[in-house]
Amino acid sequence: MDYNTCFNQALETIKQEDRYRVFNALERDARFPRSCTNGREVISWCGVDYLGLTQHPTLKQAFCDNLQQYGMGAGGTRNIGGTHVKHVELETRLSQLHQQQATLLFTSGYVTNQTALSTLGKLIPDLVVFSDGDNHMSIIEGIRESRCHKVIVKHNDMADLEQKLAEFPLSQPKIIVFEAVYSMSGDFAPLTQIIALAKKYHALSYADEVHATGVYGLNGGGLTEAEGVASQIDFIQGTLGKSFGLMGGYLCGSAASIDAIRLMGNGFIFTTSLPPALCATVINVLDYLKLHPEHQQYLHTLVNHLKQRLREAKLPLMPSASQIIPVWVGNPTHCKNIANTLMNEYGIYIQTINYPTVRKGEERLRISPTALHTFEQADQLVAALATLYKNCVHYST
Repeated sequence: MDYNTCFNQALETIKQEDRYRVFNALERDARFPRSCTNGREVISWCGVDYLGLTQHPTLKQAFCDNLQQYGMGAGGTRNIGGTHVKHVELETRLSQLHQQQATLLFTSGYVTNQTALSTLGKLIPDLVVFSDGDNHMSIIEGIRESRCHKVIVKHNDMADLEQKLAEFPLSQPKIIVFEAVYSMSGDFAPLTQIIALAKKYHALSYADEVHATGVYGLNGGGLTEAEGVASQIDFIQGTLGKSFGLMGGYLCGSAASIDAIRLMGNGFIFTTSLPPALCATVINVLDYLKLHPEHQQYLHTLVNHLKQRLREAKLPLMPSASQIIPVWVGNPTHCKNIANTLMNEYGIYIQTINYPTVRKGEERLRISPTALHTFEQADQLVAALATLYKNCVHYST
């Protein structure tokens, strides 16, 4: 058998659907959001470094100092010599941030969801998972691996959620899984309503806070902190790779549940632990954010300005409530053409969002402002988009 035939056929299908992706290698340095790609300077509106902390001089120096003190890596898995005092300290700090009893660190937010949800299926007999229809692929994969009975709920539809919860006995183990801030639409989850339904139908609640941590809450604890409900959520999942500026993921919950996942979760047990220098730097970030709310404040001001300018330009801004700003295209070819023209003619980099990240026919551009972008750059982006959308056949018709 010619195995390459299988690969080439898959690639050809993707190309025919105009969703073949080309990675633009950015020379992302201290000048961000100014970056270089293929020798050209561009303004990047991609990424999730919402507070711009990856480039902060004080925190970069802290990382260098921590690296000198602790070395480059952890030297093993948490079970075999890879548990460092900085892992334990960071887990304690994250528990405090999210008002939970315990926390477990993972190598990424994706691995956190995948491992936690698949392991909960092993730990809780006959568990039924109620999953929002717009949940991230890491959640979908975790539920799939759990082999639990899965119920898909219409996005943010509390009537649909309650109707489906009511179809099962109160004694049936249940968990409601949702994103606090949805990564592709920027929607907020109706937290208080979900918590009320979880209590009414004796269900656990599981909030993915990866796009909310740092951006919301007095201490950066996310939407659950901002709305004062963190302690009422059973599981809070987060990342170190977005607003906190580094990498890694974590899960917060009750002491017993986190300990059980620690001992049963393959995605935790069988992988090298995060570098201690990285964990120490995240602690520095948490300390810094307590004293410097101006990054969060500026980001929200910039986001509101950019959304207003997009509305004034009559661009198809989707109804985002958050710092995630999706602009509708609805066609993979036009989406790619707009993105390519932005890059080649305007020096603006926005990556297309298409299937399988979103459903076919729901293609969009996702703008990710950071605290390092300027109002002038935002205005330049809107002007370029207004010109391109006006000339886009799909949008104009």
